[in-house]
Amino acid sequence: MATHPAALLCQVSGADERTCVNLFGGANVTVAGHRVDVPEGSRRLLAFISLNHGPVERRRVAGTLWPLGDDVRAAGNLRSALWRLKTGGIDVISSDKFSLWLRPRTVVDVDLLGDWAARLISGRPRPGDLDLFHWHPDYLELFPGWYDDWAVFEREHQRQLLLHALEALARQLFARQRGAEAVVVAMTAVAAEPLRESAQQVLIEAHLSNGNLCEARRAYDLYRTRALRDLEVEPGPRLRALVGKPVPGRG
Repeated sequence: MATHPAALLCQVSGADERTCVNLFGGANVTVAGHRVDVPEGSRRLLAFISLNHGPVERRRVAGTLWPLGDDVRAAGNLRSALWRLKTGGIDVISSDKFSLWLRPRTVVDVDLLGDWAARLISGRPRPGDLDLFHWHPDYLELFPGWYDDWAVFEREHQRQLLLHALEALARQLFARQRGAEAVVVAMTAVAAEPLRESAQQVLIEAHLSNGNLCEARRAYDLYRTRALRDLEVEPGPRLRALVGKPVPGRG
C-alpha cells in the first residue's frame, strides 16, 4: 500500500525524537519509526484529543464521545479508553482530574498536512513541499465511516483544505516546468470532486502548460457533459476562455 503523504511529513518532522499520531489512513502512532496500531475502542479518543490543541475538559470529552447514557457511564468509558491506550504501549495523552491533553513533543499528521497546505495556498512552499505529488483520492478522506458530528466537520474541513492545496500544488508544479506531475496532481483533485470547477480549471491549465490543447479540450468536454447532466449548468466563462470555446448562444 502506498504511503500517505501525511505519513511522509511525519517521517521528516523528527520521528526519531518525537511521537507522531497518524489520523489519516486509520489511527496509529509512530514511535521512533515503529508503527503501533491504536485499539479500536480508543481511536476516537485519541483523534479527538489530537485535534484539540491544548487541554480538553474530561466532561466535554466523555460527553462528546459517549453521548448516550449518563455521565457516570461516559466517564467509565473514558477511563477504559485511556487504559487501552496505555496497555497498548501508546502513552501520548496526559491527564489530571479535570483535563486531558496531548503530551509535549507529540506531532499530529493532520497538523503537519495543514501546515503544508497553508504554505502552498499562500504561495510560499518549501522545496520539499513540491515533491508530495503522489496522491490518491482516498487520501483526502479523514475518518472514513465515522459519523460523529465533530468527525464529519473535521473530515469536510480537511477535504476542502487539501483540495485547495492540490490545486495550488499543481500550479506551482507547472510554473516550474514540471507539467507531467502537475497533470497527475490536478487529476487527483478532479477525481476526488469531478464537479469542482476550480479543479477542472487547474487540470486544463496543466494540459495547456504541456502544450496539449487536445487534452485540454477533451477535459473541458467531459466536464461540460457532466455539469449539464448533473447540475444543468454550463462551465463558467473563464473555463471556456481557456480552451477557446464560445459562450453558448453567442458563438
